[in-house]
Amino acid sequence: MNDKINYKNNPLHGLGLKELITQIVDHYGFEILYAYLNINCFKTNPSIESSVKFLKKTDWAREKVELFYLYKFKNLPRVSSEQFALSPRDRIIPEGQTPREPAELSLEDAERMREKQAKKAAEHGKTKSYKANRKPGGYSSKQENARDKQERWKPERKSSDAPNHSSDYDDDPWAKWRK
Repeated sequence: MNDKINYKNNPLHGLGLKELITQIVDHYGFEILYAYLNINCFKTNPSIESSVKFLKKTDWAREKVELFYLYKFKNLPRVSSEQFALSPRDRIIPEGQTPREPAELSLEDAERMREKQAKKAAEHGKTKSYKANRKPGGYSSKQENARDKQERWKPERKSSDAPNHSSDYDDDPWAKWRK
């Protein structure tokens, strides 16, 4: 039984992050990258070096760029259900599939794609903001529960105008030895 995986069938095998970004930027430019990927390193002071530095630190962004490279720049067909769960670097491209010409992308297409994704997310209820869980006092339900627990464990003070330390001792049976 051969457990070796043939990574040579993956266009990302042996390709460094700097080379990957350089190829994509040379073909599409930073503006298209930001429009499709919505990663800030492609918008604010974009450069190859700063993008590489950010992507090396951020796994989710690196995977997003690698997926873009495979399925937009290399224009590979969709993956099988087994390969879908794997990260882009671990995917194996079937023997008969070869990279094709890069897909033609435009800013208008990127805007349409974003609108379509927003509509789909709204249908599935994924656009609820964190503010939807907040109570009128401005606290989220988790914060409210934590605050309630703190209130329960605080000793109740007797209502008097000035703080009376002896009343605190009366409430606390362990503090009576101090008297």
